[in-house]
Amino acid sequence: MTESSTAATVAAPNEPVLLPDLSDRGILTLTLNRPRVFNALSEDLLDALTSALESAAKDGTVRVVVIRAAGRAFCAGHDLREMRA
Repeated sequence: MTESSTAATVAAPNEPVLLPDLSDRGILTLTLNRPRVFNALSEDLLDALTSALESAAKDGTVRVVVIRAAGRAFCAGHDLREMRA
C-alpha cells in the first residue's frame, strides 16, 4: 500500500464512525470507519450500526445490507480501551 492510499483510508477524528450508502437498487452498504484502530467496535460505532440496521429493517426500499470496513482490517472486535474505562 502506498502512503497516499493509506492516508485515504484513515478517518479523521471528527468523521462519522459509520458511513451508510443506499444505492438505487436497494443495496445498503454500511462502512465501519475507524481504520486507525482496525475498526474496533466502540460504543458510538455499535450505536450507529444498531440504528442503521433498525432503520434498514423498516425501510421497504432496502433489499440487502452489506457491511464492510475502511482500512486494512474488517474489525478487531470490541474496543478494549473503552472496556477498561
